[in-house]
Amino acid sequence: MATITRLSQLDMNATYSYADYLLWKLKERVELFKGKIMEMSPAPNRFHQVVSLNLTGMLWYKFQNHPCNLYSAPFDVRLLNKKKSTPDNEVYTVVQPDLCVICDKSKLDDRGAFGAPDLVVEILSPGNSKKEMGVKFDLYEEAGVKEYWIVEPNQKMVIVYQLVKGRYQNHKPLIEDEKIISPLFPELDFKVKEIFKEK
Repeated sequence: MATITRLSQLDMNATYSYADYLLWKLKERVELFKGKIMEMSPAPNRFHQVVSLNLTGMLWYKFQNHPCNLYSAPFDVRLLNKKKSTPDNEVYTVVQPDLCVICDKSKLDDRGAFGAPDLVVEILSPGNSKKEMGVKFDLYEEAGVKEYWIVEPNQKMVIVYQLVKGRYQNHKPLIEDEKIISPLFPELDFKVKEIFKEK
């Protein structure tokens, strides 16, 4: 099989396995949603980077003496699609959340994580809001991600979803002067404006 180095060498309508994904040597970053290739947005804009670094710093500080682990993109999270998989053909979703927290160390290996993180944080970019708000929402809910944050830099707000009986429930969107308190990790409590602060 020829080495895959360009996205144009792949059939965007085909269903691929995680084994296929591991063989690709693409310059572009992609995710695998239920075996389908999804291109990731181009390099995030500067403010996205500011928000990502602020969140990474705040979460790292809170989790540095905690048994759970914090990871930032690029970090592969493999989710088994139970509906499409068979004993002979396992179908995976491979995502790279902006940030994720994993408490069960048995889910970690050298390639990243296999199984749902406890907390996922996705930061919207102009080109990915439909994917984050629709497709990933459904994937994370189905996979059992216990808490999912969508961070909206343009509106300077955060939406926190909590998994309750297999379905996401959300609290009202949190804006700059309000405080985030994680339902899953109550020690995560800070003002929303801290996420969006620039020097």
